[in-house]
Parts: sequence; C-alpha cells; structure tokens
Amino acid sequence: MAMIGQLNAISNQAPDEQLIKQIAAGEKELFEIIIRRYNQRLYRVGMSVLGDDQEVEEAMQVAYISAYEHLQQFEYRSAFGTWLTRIMLNQCYKARRDHTRILPVSQDSENFINMKTPENVMASKELSQALENAIAQLPEKYRLVFVLREIEDLSVRETAEIAGIQQSNVKVRLNRAKSMLRESLNSYMKESIYQFHLSRCDKMVSFVMDYVGGNAGKNL
Repeated sequence: MAMIGQLNAISNQAPDEQLIKQIAAGEKELFEIIIRRYNQRLYRVGMSVLGDDQEVEEAMQVAYISAYEHLQQFEYRSAFGTWLTRIMLNQCYKARRDHTRILPVSQDSENFINMKTPENVMASKELSQALENAIAQLPEKYRLVFVLREIEDLSVRETAEIAGIQQSNVKVRLNRAKSMLRESLNSYMKESIYQFHLSRCDKMVSFVMDYVGGNAGKNL
C-alpha cells in the first residue's frame, strides 16, 4: 500500500495508546499500523490454542474487527496489546467450542504444524517442524504460557492477565514447559517458529482495513 509508507514515516513508532486515541478520533487509517504490529503475536497465540492455520487467520480477522468496534471500551488500565491479545484468545476459545460441536477433538498434532507455505519450506523446514512438533506436544496450559513468555517476550504480569491466572502460576507453568522441551531447542525458538510472513501480513491488513474503510461513518 502506498499509504503505509506515509504511516510508517509519521506514526509507526508511536505508542499504542497514542494511536488508539487518534483512531478513535477519526484517523482510522492508523489501524493498519496496529494490525501489522500485532499480526505475529496474535498468530502465535492462535496457533497455541487452535493449531490450525486457516482457523487462526479467521480468528485474527474477527479479533481485529472486534477490537476496532470496541475501542471505546478500552480503558487504558492495561496495555493495549494485552487487551487485544485477550480478545484474540477469547475468539480462539469460542472457535474451538464451535468446532467441537461439529467434530470430535483430535489428539493428533498434525494440524498444529500444517503450515506449508513457500516461506516455511525455504526457511529451515526441518528445524521449524521439529520445534513446532515439540511445542505441539505440550499441554495447552503450558503451551500458551510458553508462547507468551518465551516467544513473544511478554512479562509475567502481562502473561498472567492474558491467560487469566496468577503470576506465580505463570512461573510454575513456564518452568514445567521448559522441562518438557529439549534443552537444545531453546536457542532457536524465537527465530524459527510460527512466522506470520509479510505476504500474509499484507492480506490481513487488506481484509481488516477494507472493513474499517466501509465503516467510515461509524461512531467508535
């Protein structure tokens, strides 16, 4: 988009809270920055719960639109990223419940690592699959905490708020998750798994901003 170059030059380094105030005041085009800023995190969180690439993208779309429509409900008591991630997590839980009503829950982890994009095939395919396999085997409560803390680098407080648990439980679950993963994988973790590549980022931006653009007269 030609617009993104202008946005980057002006507002890409702006804090979330500043952008949200501007968006709520009518500068809805700035929501594109929010989408690009959080695509990777939401994708990783979604994969830690749903384990299906397409379902995660759909949940992301719903989460972004929901966040945009409810910006006035953001009270600045926590970080915007925490608020947005919680919306995504709730949407993932809802999608899983809806899916469970139709199909039995599968214990097979193949869907969790089924991300056969050209980018993944080119970029350390064997290592990425090994990493994703290892994480897929973690029970969900440990997997979610591990993704938020070790891959997304969120604080204990933010992780506890998103997961809805005590901070002490975050530490316990993280330590348990680490003990269940091979030590040799740790140094490669951040660079190798759950990559939401640029082409997909552009697609997500296009979808959500088309919706935002069609709601020009909407009172936030």
